[in-house]
Amino acid sequence: MIHIYTKRYRTSRARGRFPAALLQYATTLVLICIMLFPFFWLIASSLKSPSELGAIPPIWWSAHPSFSSYITVFEVIPFARALLNSVIVTVCSTIGILVTSIMAGYVFAKHHFRGKNLLFIGVLATMMVPQFIMLIPLYRMMNAFNLTNSYPGLILPNLANGFGIFLMRQFISGIPDDLIEAAQLDGASQWTILWRVVAPLLRPAAAALVLFAFVFQWNNFLWPLSIVYTQDMSTVVLSLNSLRTYTSSITFTNIVMAGTAIGILPSVILTLAVQKYFIEGISMTGIKG
Repeated sequence: MIHIYTKRYRTSRARGRFPAALLQYATTLVLICIMLFPFFWLIASSLKSPSELGAIPPIWWSAHPSFSSYITVFEVIPFARALLNSVIVTVCSTIGILVTSIMAGYVFAKHHFRGKNLLFIGVLATMMVPQFIMLIPLYRMMNAFNLTNSYPGLILPNLANGFGIFLMRQFISGIPDDLIEAAQLDGASQWTILWRVVAPLLRPAAAALVLFAFVFQWNNFLWPLSIVYTQDMSTVVLSLNSLRTYTSSITFTNIVMAGTAIGILPSVILTLAVQKYFIEGISMTGIKG
C-alpha cells in the first residue's frame, strides 16, 4: 500500500514539474530568438537587392539572395588592408595581454613582498578608469615617440590589462603551493616554474582571457580613431565607419551589412573554438578567492 501511494506521489510530482520545465524551455527559446534576430537581419539584409531593402512591409528573406555586396565592400574601400591591420594589432595585443597577465598574476598569487596588496588594489583600480580619460595622455606619449599612425602606437598601450591580471591571479591562487615547492626542490628557476609548471595548468583561464582580449581589441574604436589618420592604417571598425558614411543611402545598406558580417566573423569563429574552455575558465576562476 505504501508503495502505491509513493508511486502516485512521484507521478503527480513529475506532472507538476512538467509545466514549469516547459515554461522554462519556452522562455529560453524566446530569449535565444531575440538575441539571434539582429544577426539574422544582418545576414538577410546583406543578401538583399536595393529594391528589397526599402520594401514596405519589410521582406524577411530575399527571393534571389546575392553575394555581390560582399564583393563590393572590397571595391569601395580598402577593406582587405583593414582586415590585415586588425589581425596584426589584435593578435599582438592579445598575446601581450596574455603574457603580461600570466606573469603579473603569478607574482600576485604566489609571491609575498611588502606592498603587494596595495599594488594589487592599484591594478584593480585601473579597471575603474574610463578609456576616454586616458586618451590625451596616451596620445601625447605616442606622439612624443613619433608612434602615431603606426602599428606600435596601436599595440603598445594595450599590452597589459588589469582584468587579465586579476583573472590570472584568481586562477593561479588555486594551484597547490606543493607543486611549486616540488619544482623549486628540483632546482627549477622561477621562470621555469612559471612557464613549465604553472602555465600549462592555465588553459581554461587563458582561453577565457584570449577571448575577452581578442573581442575587445578587435572592436576597439576609440583608440584607433584617435591615433590613426590615414586609410592604409585603418582597422576594421574604422573602415566600417567610413563605409557607413560612404553608403549613407538606404539602397547601399546591403553593402554596410556585408562589411559588418565580415567584420564580426573572426570573433564568432574564436568564440565557437574556445567556448568549452571559456566556460570552464570563468566557472573555475569565479570560485577561487
